This record gives sequence, structure tokens and C-alpha cells, in this order.
Amino acid sequence: MIKLFLIAIITSFYVYFTAPKNLFIVVLNKPLLWILILLFYSVFSVYPQELLYRNFFFKRYLELFKNEKLFLFINAFLFSLAHLLFKNTLVLILTFIGGLLFAYTYNKTKSTFLVSVEHSIYGCWLFTVGMGNMLGFPS
Repeated sequence: MIKLFLIAIITSFYVYFTAPKNLFIVVLNKPLLWILILLFYSVFSVYPQELLYRNFFFKRYLELFKNEKLFLFINAFLFSLAHLLFKNTLVLILTFIGGLLFAYTYNKTKSTFLVSVEHSIYGCWLFTVGMGNMLGFPS
């Protein structure tokens, strides 16, 4: 909860100071679209990403690394690179940080479900606060 609270505060201030008209824009103006985005994102984006970047990657490549921290770093780095298509440095930074959080959670719990829930919560927050357009979703 502390991580989510910190992310919520930081991202809220970021949107407030960089694009105040976007702050909670979808929630306030298009609540049905917001709900559809959250559902679509969680099912068709988050879950497949977690199957690939955590479940598959950990089972396939963990044995190749002797250093666990390096392994988690590489996983987060590759997860971030997968978001290059957005052509946005902030997206790369956020997905790298998220990748570290998700890799740590998966490494600790070995649960695709739990890491998918965590990924969904953070990602859905970004859409809620008004950062969805940088991730290719309408605002």
C-alpha cells in the first residue's frame, strides 16, 4: 500500500504540474470509457505481459544467472524495452521501475496472479490520474 500511495502522490503532482487539464480527465468526463480501458488493459495487456516477462522469462532464464539482482534488473530492462513503441522516455522510465517492482514480486511469490494484480493496479492508476494518452489509450 505504501508503494501505491507514493506512486499516486508522485503521479498526481506530475500530471497537475505538467498537464493539469488531463488530471482525472477520463474518470470525470467519460466514466464508461474509463471502466472499459481498465478492463481491457488488465485482461488483454497486463496478463499477457506477465505471462511473458515474469512467468516464461523466470522459468526459462533464471538458471543462467548466478546474481539474482542482475537477473531482476535484466528482466526490468527488457520489460521497459518492450515499451519503446510509445517513443516516450517517461514511459521507459516508468516501465523500468514497474518492471523492477513486478520482477521482485514474482521472484518472491512465484504467482502470476499476484504480479498481474499489482501490475493492473499501478497501470490502471496511471489511466485514472490522466497519464493514459502516453500509453496509447484515449483520454
